[in-house]
Amino acid sequence: MSYQPPFTITSKMLTLVSEIVEIITDIKHIEVSLKTPKLRKKNRIKSITGTLQIEGNTFSEEKVTNVINGKTVLGTMREIAEVQGAIRAYEHFDTYTFKSEKDLLKSHKLMMEKLLSSAGSYRHTNVGVGDQNGVTHVAPPPSQVPELMGNLFEWLQNTKDHPLIVSCVFHYEFEFIHPFEDGNGRVGRLWQSVILNHYKKIFGFIPIESVVREHQKSYYKALEASGSAGESTPFIEFMLEIILKTLKNAVNENVPKNVPKNVPKNRLNEIVKLIEKNKEITSIQIAERLKISDKTIKRDMATLKEQGRLQRVGSLKSGHWEVIHDE
Repeated sequence: MSYQPPFTITSKMLTLVSEIVEIITDIKHIEVSLKTPKLRKKNRIKSITGTLQIEGNTFSEEKVTNVINGKTVLGTMREIAEVQGAIRAYEHFDTYTFKSEKDLLKSHKLMMEKLLSSAGSYRHTNVGVGDQNGVTHVAPPPSQVPELMGNLFEWLQNTKDHPLIVSCVFHYEFEFIHPFEDGNGRVGRLWQSVILNHYKKIFGFIPIESVVREHQKSYYKALEASGSAGESTPFIEFMLEIILKTLKNAVNENVPKNVPKNVPKNRLNEIVKLIEKNKEITSIQIAERLKISDKTIKRDMATLKEQGRLQRVGSLKSGHWEVIHDE
């Protein structure tokens, strides 16, 4: 491997990686809930809204939802095109191969094809990144972009570093190269999520981009700090903190209320299997089959409802339970 992005493994990084790995291990009790179509769509909308708002798009989650649902919305043609492009790019999220430079170019084309004539191709012009205080970063000349991106993907394909750190390094290096005429921030954030999704599927169900939006100023400061340091270390530490916050938010928002947090997963699965075999089965009959109290079964079924795995059809007296399968 010829190219090695410059960064230093710090004790802070190791601590954050350890905390993230621990929370991923403990998150199993809500993973089914996060994977339900309804919640996944909600979090995908958060991701799209967050990543676009970072770039100045004013659309709210409600307006993005309306675009997805084909409703008429008020906004500039550019803002609507940005939303439509982001929707298309994220629709292919599960099909991207994170090590594929071709897939990254595809994601840019989907994201920007209504905004740029050069969508899906590297830039042929010089670009600088800045704010109200002026230019903060001059990207490498366009003649170097193909080689730099080739080197970055070669490293991505061969590195033995932890995927959590790799995702952050790639994100920073991508923004440093700034390979496209426009859309670099959106694609960089998307591709970090793609890398993380390959590491653990749970990252396909949580809106990291939305949390970055909540800490937008710190996000840009971390990019600038890494640029000044000549290595991505400050940005890696920042993004690991963002990943941890996103996971903690997922836990806090999706733990069922008023039911135990440590319901045995096997017992929940057994309840689902019994209902699949006989939708007319009662909670008392399930309790008898599993040799636990009726009160416990009612709590377990409340958990399954919160997770989006069960729904009640009809009244409590004459209705029945139905299992909800992911689409």
